[in-house]
Amino acid sequence: MTETKPNSARRLYVLCGFLLCVLLAYVGVMYDTQIRNGSYYREQSVRTITTTETVEASRGVLTDRNGQVLVSSRQTYALTFDVSLLNEDDDENEAILRLIRLCRERGVAWADNLPITQAAPYAYTADSAGSVQRSRFAKFLQSSLKTLSTNVPRDSVTDELLSAILSPIAMMDRLRDFFAIPADWTDADARAVIGVRYELEVRKIVNTTAYVFAEDVDTELISLIKDGNYRGARVSSSSVREYSTSSAAHVLGTVGRINEQELAAADPAIYNGEDWIGKSGVELAFEDYLRGTDGKRLISSNADGKITDEIYTTQPKPGSTVALTLDIDLQQAAEQALADTISDLNKDGNTTRGAGAAVIRVGTGEVLALASYPTFDPATYSQNVALLNSDLSRPLFNRATQGRYAPGSTFKPCTAIAALESGVTTTSEKIRDTGLWYYPDMIAGTEPFTAWCWNHAGHGLQNVTQAITNSCNYYFYTMGYRLGIDRLDEYAAAFGLGSRTGIEIGDDPGVLAGPAYSESIGQTWYGGNTVMAAIGQSDNLFTPVQLANYIATLAGGGDHYAAHLLKSVKSYDNSSVLYADAPTPLNTVSIRPENLAAVKNGMHDLTTKGSLAGYFSRCVVDAGAKTGTAQISKLTKNNGVFVCFAPFDEPEIALAIVIEKGGSGAALANAAVDILNAYFTKDEIGYTVVGEDELIP
Repeated sequence: MTETKPNSARRLYVLCGFLLCVLLAYVGVMYDTQIRNGSYYREQSVRTITTTETVEASRGVLTDRNGQVLVSSRQTYALTFDVSLLNEDDDENEAILRLIRLCRERGVAWADNLPITQAAPYAYTADSAGSVQRSRFAKFLQSSLKTLSTNVPRDSVTDELLSAILSPIAMMDRLRDFFAIPADWTDADARAVIGVRYELEVRKIVNTTAYVFAEDVDTELISLIKDGNYRGARVSSSSVREYSTSSAAHVLGTVGRINEQELAAADPAIYNGEDWIGKSGVELAFEDYLRGTDGKRLISSNADGKITDEIYTTQPKPGSTVALTLDIDLQQAAEQALADTISDLNKDGNTTRGAGAAVIRVGTGEVLALASYPTFDPATYSQNVALLNSDLSRPLFNRATQGRYAPGSTFKPCTAIAALESGVTTTSEKIRDTGLWYYPDMIAGTEPFTAWCWNHAGHGLQNVTQAITNSCNYYFYTMGYRLGIDRLDEYAAAFGLGSRTGIEIGDDPGVLAGPAYSESIGQTWYGGNTVMAAIGQSDNLFTPVQLANYIATLAGGGDHYAAHLLKSVKSYDNSSVLYADAPTPLNTVSIRPENLAAVKNGMHDLTTKGSLAGYFSRCVVDAGAKTGTAQISKLTKNNGVFVCFAPFDEPEIALAIVIEKGGSGAALANAAVDILNAYFTKDEIGYTVVGEDELIP
């Protein structure tokens, strides 16, 4: 036993010595890390661990009333450039040029809104730039380059004004000096880098965040950037809107990066300077529903800037699912009907026509279709926006909600209701149309006002039903005279004419003819104006959506609803309903059943035994309609206006169509029948949503 003790002691000493060496090595490493190179490792730690990144939440889904997806979001990547990511010894211009050369090789476009052409000889492009870009360039010239007086309004910066200050070539020389571009660089490289440096400088001025260099970049480019150590470049997750339809472009609207005006008006706790935001249509109207809640994550990266770890501190929450009242199949049919009609009319050589149409559900105000022609493809809007803005046919103009048109004879049912309900006529009274109508009161010192019926031979005796079927001007001149403009306008306003319909994407209020409007434009109102207003002329101007809502109100017995596009809203995971449409009338026009029947019968007779009988012979339902021919000038072909409702006995939908320079409203009847047939022959089975544990019948 005594012989083993020395061996045990030696082993103990060896073990203690080993532990001492480990301890000394540990102390040495700690000294090197904390004391000798503490500042270096502290800097690296801060750069690596504390980088926080906003994770953009995807926008919500837009569907039609039957659940068909119209617009969704596709996950993608954006490439940003941030000077703060460069090392102290990095040259900013060289870093940018290196990234540009990579994008050139890959065929990737980057954001460059400097209003100077890309290649020499240079020219200004401010005139074709948007107002935001002109304003930004003006701010840059005023505050950074100091070549533009601060007294010059930013929205007045034009190519002519810029050229008067500095020629485009001189401006490029000034920019090369300002951004310290090396003299031996080619013009192409210099212009490309200046464009990026300008974008970065502008963002300092307008207080937005990192410059989004390129959108929707592919994974191959991302790999090259991460592996190639492109300092200043950062890849972030993003999303782009993906369209499942090319229809309803004006309704769906557009999205874009938030500008400084929008950012200034927005809640800073919700929006940052590079957020996507709705710009028009329902994308703008329902922004609060569609916008998701951004997330946050911590990014760990090594000294070379490569990401080594990511930790989500807040998960992004996608936007809600918004169901519109639109029926996308009916929308497509309406757009096709307008296109076909105009194509046929344009055979006369006139290619300047536009059109608008609206279909509204009777008894709810739901907008089932809202078509405007010409239109555009929302999927390619961002690529074609400059071309679309310069197109003389104005494809971006929503004629269905913003186009103001004289209603012509489509106004006569309103005049008829006003006359019947006011007691100035009855359903049985007959007026003899002799062709030429004389204003009953002689105005001292002037000739009496006269007006022809469109049928100069006259229609003979006409009651209200016959007058609507035959569109007898003589009869309605008389009703306008008896009513007076105040009572006529009272009923027109109750039908919603001359005021906004309430549609969420906004609409023009139109014009209701009368003394108030005449006074506002410096004109005097005469009795002759009243009788012309009674047939839908004078100053009356309404939008197609207004006309459709007026007919829906009439066909529904007088209940006037706000026209609207929002049907329901659900959370992104369908776990909760955030909004459900439950419309109530804005007001009710009191219409006695016998008076309503007399007016509706006149519209029905037009489609069954009147001038539209041939067109409506192929309609799958019984309908009531009224045509209108809206005079513009003696030198311009009249606009065609058409309204109808169906089915006749129990109306479900109301429709209005306007074709610019379309001539007689009867020419629009074929388009109306196509739209009605599309609605009433639709196969609903394909859109039935079957719940769990339910059998398909």
